[in-house]
Amino acid sequence: MRTSNPIFSRWGASRDTNRTGAYANQPVGATVGGLPEGDYRANPYAPGTQPPAWAGGTAVTMDDVVVRTGTTLGTVVLTAVLSWLQLPVDEANLGRSYGLAVGAALVAFVLSMIQSFKRTPSPALILGYAAFEGVFLGVISSAVSTYLSPGVVVQAVLGTFAVSAGVLLAYRMRWIRVNQRFAGFVVAAATGFLLLMVADSLFSLFDAGNGLGFHSGGLGIAFGIVGILLGAAFLALDFRQVEDAVAYGAPREEAWLAAFGLTTTLVWIYLEVLRVLTIFNSDN
Repeated sequence: MRTSNPIFSRWGASRDTNRTGAYANQPVGATVGGLPEGDYRANPYAPGTQPPAWAGGTAVTMDDVVVRTGTTLGTVVLTAVLSWLQLPVDEANLGRSYGLAVGAALVAFVLSMIQSFKRTPSPALILGYAAFEGVFLGVISSAVSTYLSPGVVVQAVLGTFAVSAGVLLAYRMRWIRVNQRFAGFVVAAATGFLLLMVADSLFSLFDAGNGLGFHSGGLGIAFGIVGILLGAAFLALDFRQVEDAVAYGAPREEAWLAAFGLTTTLVWIYLEVLRVLTIFNSDN
């Protein structure tokens, strides 16, 4: 199944083929590794569909995904804490810190784009992305906590954990049916959301007041909640990707790709939770 995160698609079109390989003769509705096969259009790792670099490798396990996700998220947290401590956002250093944060965000974006166009995951690119993303998050979190809403960062972290735990529970209980229709709807909604964010930034850039009004008040909170819900939906897609990979015997290096997707989605959720809490605390 093709899936996406809020930034880019992690599954190439070449994997979304006709039903072939080990599961080609199974009827629609059968189960594969305990999963409903009717939601799949193909086994992306069946013989004849794998890129040559993946053939004959060790199959991925859930432990592989957990370890690599922990490594990637740990890198984000470590660099975020270091940047918070080493890049003060007081008045004397505010411009310098913001400049480094914007530069780190751009580098992280470029690294993520390079990884998205590679046929195989690169741990160096993924950890590099995590490191620069952490610098950006550390400076932004420090600035928000210092000038807008003290204590909001802890609340945002707890909120991110709460959203993630809720999505995991809903996914494991099958309250969320993650299929092709669900993925298509989420991608379409996220595209509209991102276009609105770009339009809001352009209006703000050209001094059109408060942009489209997404930075304060009830509209800002509502927009942030939509962002959180989209992040939660993409997290469900990430969980499905992991389940697919394990059930279908994906090559072990796919664990890095799963970690990459989970990290980008959790960063998305954290930023949206931070936005909502900051607006809410500022208005009260």
